[in-house]
Amino acid sequence: MKIGKEVAGLIKTNIRDYMMYIALVIIMVFFSVKTGGNFVKANNIASLINQAGYVAVLAIGMTLILILRHIDLSIGYLAGFSGAVAAILMTQRHLNVWVAIILVLIMGLLIGLYQGVLVTRLGVPAFVTTLAGMFIFRGLLSMSLQKTGAIIIPDEKFKALSSSFIPDFVQHAAGTDTTHILTLLLGVAAVALLIWSKIRERVNRLKYNFEVVSMPVFIFTLVFMSAIIMVIIRTLAFSKGSRGLPWTAVIVGVVLFAYNYMLNKTRLGRYIYGIGGNDQAAELSGVDVKKVTLFAFCSMSVLAALGGILYTSRIGSATPTAGLGFEMDAIASAYIGGTAVSGGIGKVTNTIIGVLIIMSLTNGMGLMGVDISVQYLVKGIIFIIAVAFDVRTRGKGR
Repeated sequence: MKIGKEVAGLIKTNIRDYMMYIALVIIMVFFSVKTGGNFVKANNIASLINQAGYVAVLAIGMTLILILRHIDLSIGYLAGFSGAVAAILMTQRHLNVWVAIILVLIMGLLIGLYQGVLVTRLGVPAFVTTLAGMFIFRGLLSMSLQKTGAIIIPDEKFKALSSSFIPDFVQHAAGTDTTHILTLLLGVAAVALLIWSKIRERVNRLKYNFEVVSMPVFIFTLVFMSAIIMVIIRTLAFSKGSRGLPWTAVIVGVVLFAYNYMLNKTRLGRYIYGIGGNDQAAELSGVDVKKVTLFAFCSMSVLAALGGILYTSRIGSATPTAGLGFEMDAIASAYIGGTAVSGGIGKVTNTIIGVLIIMSLTNGMGLMGVDISVQYLVKGIIFIIAVAFDVRTRGKGR
């Protein structure tokens, strides 16, 4: 009885943190039933991961920008333009795929530096700066493909970034019913890392006399989160014909780990949260607000370039329409993942859940044959509900 009351109180006081997980499970169950199980088949799960890869990378960078109470509207067409530049470098300049990727990432860094300087040194609002950037990069994308149209990329190494899978220890014949051992081991490692990080976080909170949930509720939370990971891993590792974990998941996982560590374990991360909470107080405390903000914009543009590479790799070509609406999916994912509209609050790990919610809706409705106009309506409704819910619950918390 006591645990039951505590669980009810926990859900009430921490509803923002748990609702996104509940929503993801409901969405996955709904589409699994409606598609006759096709939604949770290995091939579709792998396809969902590849579809979500570029959005996840963009959303991670956008989380930092939103925590700082800024916005970057240019990342969609910057991603599209970056993919076009990569295609031109490989097909027309005949550069090595890795050299082309590095040059595109450097280009992203320089663009972030340019936009960051406008915001931090010249005082141009981020909304205006990046809105102008949206127009500029859309124009550059059109100009770069004006003579050739869409550029087909034949390089198999480049396309493998978003279409291939991590190799197993043992080679399996295509279509055979075998276990992908490496995928299974990576899934177990991910669960172990999750449990270790949560236990460490709990120990640190107890050390400084912060409030924590009871041990039964803590264990339930770990089991629930671990179960979501292992259900996906089990599908990818044990299903007949499955090729295991896509490389896209590995790339996103590396980016996620790096940014999660930076936000939670470094001084820079504390500065980002402090500036988002109160930039004037942070500056009075000795934090160089301009440098931290400049870093966030540089980081965002580099990730936009990486997102453009992943998207172009997935479709195998650079097109004039690439980048359309990418920034909206990234912003929606961050807010659905619990990033506060008022700034100062947000986690990249929760943003990934927001990405999965957005992309699961897109993927599931696509499997059901739902018209694209209806898909936009549904995503818009989900987005406004998530933001309104966040605003209301945070208001009550205060």
